[in-house]
Amino acid sequence: MSAHIKSMRIISLTSNGLQLAQKLQEKHPEATLSHKPESFKNTVQKAFLEEDALIFICATGIVIRTLAPILKDKYRDPAVLVLDERGEFVIPLLSGHEGGANQLAAQLAKSIDAKLVITTANQYVEPIYTVGMGCERDCPEAELKQLLEDCLAKVELGIHQIHSISSIDIKADERGLLALAESYNKPYHTYGAKQLASVEEQLSVKSDYVYNTVGVYGVAESAALYDAKIAADICSKNNAAELILNKQKNARATCAIAKAYKENIKR
Repeated sequence: MSAHIKSMRIISLTSNGLQLAQKLQEKHPEATLSHKPESFKNTVQKAFLEEDALIFICATGIVIRTLAPILKDKYRDPAVLVLDERGEFVIPLLSGHEGGANQLAAQLAKSIDAKLVITTANQYVEPIYTVGMGCERDCPEAELKQLLEDCLAKVELGIHQIHSISSIDIKADERGLLALAESYNKPYHTYGAKQLASVEEQLSVKSDYVYNTVGVYGVAESAALYDAKIAADICSKNNAAELILNKQKNARATCAIAKAYKENIKR
C-alpha cells in the first residue's frame, strides 16, 4: 500500500460484487469487507471520516452522492476507488496522488488482472520510483541487496521499475552501495546534507542520532525523496515527491522508496 494508506475497507452491494470483494480480500487480507451494510450512507461516511481507504464495487454515482457532503480537499480526503462488478476496471476516484489512490489502484489492478483507469493529469507519464539507502561503513552488498528486495516486495515493485539508488555524499565511495547499483545496472547518486535537508519536512521519522552523525535527520528517506525530485525535474511544492515506503532497516542498513511524476506534460 501507499505510505499514506493505513487501512482499507472494501464495500460491495450485490452478489457479484461480493464475489469480487472476497477475491480482493484474499489477495489483500489486511482489508475489511462490508457487504450490503445496513446503513450504506452511515457506514461509508463513518469510514471516510476515519480516513480508511475505501474500495467500492458498485456504481460511481452512488459513491459520489454519498461522499459529496463530507468531502474536504485532496490533501485531507482518504483514497477512494471504484471497481465494476466484473472486475474489469479499477478507477481511483479521489485523492489520486496525495492520498495514494493511484498507487493502490495500480496494485489492485495488477492483483486481479484488471485495467487501471487513471484520470489525473500527471498519470499521462509513468511514475518515477527511486530508492534511498543508508548503511554502516563496509556493509556487505548481500545485506543491502536482501533489504532492497524485501522493500520492493512490500510495495509490489520490480527492480526494473526503479530509476536510481541514492544516498548521502559521505557514502559516495561506499563499496557495498556501489556494487549494488552496478549489479542492477542502476545509477547511484549521492547528495550533500544541505540538499537532503530540503525534504526534511516529509520524513516519517527524524533521528537526532543520525543528525548528529551526518547532518540530516534520516539518510534513506531524504535521499529517496530528493533523488525522485531531481529525477522528475520537480519545481512545484504542490507536486512534490512522496514516500511510498517509509524507512525500513536491518542490522546494518536502511532503505526507503519514493515516487514522483514529471510536470512538463500536457494538461
